[in-house]
Amino acid sequence: MLNRLWRFGFHLLYNQCAFSYDPISRAISLGNWRAWQRSAMRFLPLPDAGLVLELAHGTGDMQIDLQHAGYHSLALDLSPTMNRLAQKKLRRLGLRDNLVRGDASRLPLPTEAIAAVVCTFPTAFIFHRQTLSELQRVLRPGASVCIVVAGELDGRGPLRSLIRLLYRLTGQADQLPSGSDLRGYFGEDGLMAEAPFVELAGSSAQLIILTKPHKPILDFAQ
Repeated sequence: MLNRLWRFGFHLLYNQCAFSYDPISRAISLGNWRAWQRSAMRFLPLPDAGLVLELAHGTGDMQIDLQHAGYHSLALDLSPTMNRLAQKKLRRLGLRDNLVRGDASRLPLPTEAIAAVVCTFPTAFIFHRQTLSELQRVLRPGASVCIVVAGELDGRGPLRSLIRLLYRLTGQADQLPSGSDLRGYFGEDGLMAEAPFVELAGSSAQLIILTKPHKPILDFAQ
């Protein structure tokens, strides 16, 4: 019952109540949300590498960062409300609104067309088998998917403890398996995986980096 309520709450946040996404994100992160998002930029190739795809673009903040850094980007989100909000934000700043409404399990892109993929604070769709299969298909050999999966606040205190509790309740604090378990999970889709932490001022961000190898991954256990 509680899980259904949380799922319904997330549905409202990404759709009917999408206008509240930015202030809620800032509030629950004590202002660290944008720094956590930008941590993905450290793992992207140089801007001249080719097209960068953002999945679940939300209100468009990462598109602002990518375009200011000189990247040619395309962004996809399933929510029509998020699409409209992001479009207005980008146009207000005089930036391109290369936004597409679509499903990550059916990417409207040719095979091996993408130099990198970025996704910040996604819901569980990003780890579904069909999504991973599509990412493996559209990535060029050697290209990576950079996913910011969680943010962690440093220090102690009642407010920070409350925020950590909210992360646990919403699933944002859940961490994926590390080491061999992590590699095994994503290896089924032909992707190599690592889970770096990025240390920031007063907080840290956890990422998952999935890389399509230049050659197929061999399973020596068989």
